[in-house]
Amino acid sequence: MGKVFGYPEFDDKGEMILTTYDNEYQAMMMDIRVYQMKAGQTRKFCREGEETAVLLLSGKVTYMWEGRTETVGRKDVFTEGPWCVHVSTGVEVEVSAESDSEILVQCTHNDRNFASRLYRPEDAPWGYSCVGKFGNVAKRRVNTIFDHEISPESNMVLGEVLNDKGNWSGYLPHRHPQPETYLFKFDRPEGFGASFVGDQVFKSVNNSFSAIPGGELHPQAVAPGFQMYTCWMIRHLAGNPWLQTDRCEDERYAWLHDAKF
Repeated sequence: MGKVFGYPEFDDKGEMILTTYDNEYQAMMMDIRVYQMKAGQTRKFCREGEETAVLLLSGKVTYMWEGRTETVGRKDVFTEGPWCVHVSTGVEVEVSAESDSEILVQCTHNDRNFASRLYRPEDAPWGYSCVGKFGNVAKRRVNTIFDHEISPESNMVLGEVLNDKGNWSGYLPHRHPQPETYLFKFDRPEGFGASFVGDQVFKSVNNSFSAIPGGELHPQAVAPGFQMYTCWMIRHLAGNPWLQTDRCEDERYAWLHDAKF
């Protein structure tokens, strides 16, 4: 299966690398990095033959792309919704930090041209999933920033999950053919959870991640007392894009849908 868990750290330039096309997580088929930016700092992102999504995790930044300028803010991932600029091959996105900020940059190979878009919190509203099911311990809030239905020319999916304290998500255990990467954050520095990939399990902590190969089961849980944020990123396969209906639950646990708690 290869390496499926990661505990990356920020370097002295404020870059934290998760997956690339040639590191031990290359099966994800995406280049995913997180950047810490000091107030007044500027970064530029532009890749030929690749699409790029720049997601604000916290702080206040000014996005500049294709002659457009937009200043946006997000207190943190637990209290406010996402701002994300998504562009196609060769389009430059400049990000200037108006305050200390953190951004996630997700890229993958894609030669198609499509219209650039700024996704706002109202474009990706939080919605509760699994309310009242499985003893009400798997309910969580989910948003989808873009997927195949929203951006059919894209080769990626980007969304977020907020676990209620002590709850599960990705439950029932499920799989899909496309690889998926999870980035975890917690509302307290000592927060932790558990991430399952197939028969492997690891302790999820702040800024850790899971690199989930296609076809592997991947539920997760957070300890009581802590709220867990997950940024979920899927790479479509050629001729087989991920769709909301692609979720395939492990048949061994299907009985839980009708169980009385």
